[in-house]
Amino acid sequence: MSDAATPDTSQDPKGLIREAYRIDGITPSQCRSIFLDWALSLPAGQDSDAALTALLARHGTDAPDHPMSDVLRQGLIKMTNPRRRGGWRSRSRD
Repeated sequence: MSDAATPDTSQDPKGLIREAYRIDGITPSQCRSIFLDWALSLPAGQDSDAALTALLARHGTDAPDHPMSDVLRQGLIKMTNPRRRGGWRSRSRD
């Protein structure tokens, strides 16, 4: 049973994103680290896009210029053509 005063923590169970918005002077780099921790702690099967959208609606509306808002928006961007990095593709390994 959910009370109106009780925030929905299903998208941010550890409160990592919420706390990032409360840190004065937080840097984009720190926000990316927090985001990675948040992403790795999502329960298996949870829709990360839906969670990011909900978190942006909850926190980003009041703080659109906050570095965490930018990181959350970047998290919604999909790579259309991922490229392989480093090494030769045709290199044989004997």
